Amino acid sequence: MADADLRSRLEKHLSHLVRDRDPYLATAGYFFVRDYIRQDLSQWGSVTVQERKQPPLPLQNLILHLPGQRPQTEPILVGAHYDAVLGSPGADDNASGVAVLLELARWLTQHPPVHPVILVAFDLEEYGLQGSYAFVEAWRSHQRSLRLMLSLEMLGYCDRTPGSQRYPPGLARFYPDRGDFIALVGNLATLPDLIRLSRHINRSGTSCQWLPVPLRGRGVPDTRRSDHVPFWDAGYRAIMVTDTANLRNPHYHQTSDRLQTLDLDFLTGVCQGLSMGLTALS
Repeated sequence: MADADLRSRLEKHLSHLVRDRDPYLATAGYFFVRDYIRQDLSQWGSVTVQERKQPPLPLQNLILHLPGQRPQTEPILVGAHYDAVLGSPGADDNASGVAVLLELARWLTQHPPVHPVILVAFDLEEYGLQGSYAFVEAWRSHQRSLRLMLSLEMLGYCDRTPGSQRYPPGLARFYPDRGDFIALVGNLATLPDLIRLSRHINRSGTSCQWLPVPLRGRGVPDTRRSDHVPFWDAGYRAIMVTDTANLRNPHYHQTSDRLQTLDLDFLTGVCQGLSMGLTALS
């Protein structure tokens, strides 16, 4: 059963986040959302800004470090992008991921995991994954390691109708035809974590499917469409958490991607499962 208080908080976040927010042509909404994320994360610690100056607007990733029980161990990074395509209020893409990111900050502060956690609101995903590429470039320049990276990419659309779920070629025979699950897509090095996280999400009452992909996903291009990709390409363990975007959601990148199209009980279950799974990762 979905946690009513968590559901209410997620809905509150979404009421602020779901709006036109293209970084260049819907700047009022873009600045509003960026400030909302910064203020909410600031409840739990000092938010730093990774900025790269570029015309016409600087790129800004918002970063919160949480210490964990063993501060000297490799950190886990969890990220979600806060920009949206022009003309879309971006409820699923990706206000849903940002809302869960904000609630994970609350949960992980109150229930510290073993590893330190870095929460990142990535900028400019819709413009070539620029925010996550900038982060990885800076991280690698200091020769830093990661325990795991999770990219929260569209988490709130659910369709229980038979035949509602589509797949890239060759995968349909192995997975359900109803779009009522959350998917974990990771490079091969994440296989143990795919299994662990999926178990926790399933135990929370939300159906979860997982897919390990070789060769940085180049054989299945649909797996290379979010902020985990720069981490894959740099050799880090990384997983995309997704409702599979346009393979399920007809509102993808449309003006109709609105709060009313989301299944908030489903989104709450995903958040609960990820919260428990992250706390348990060793």
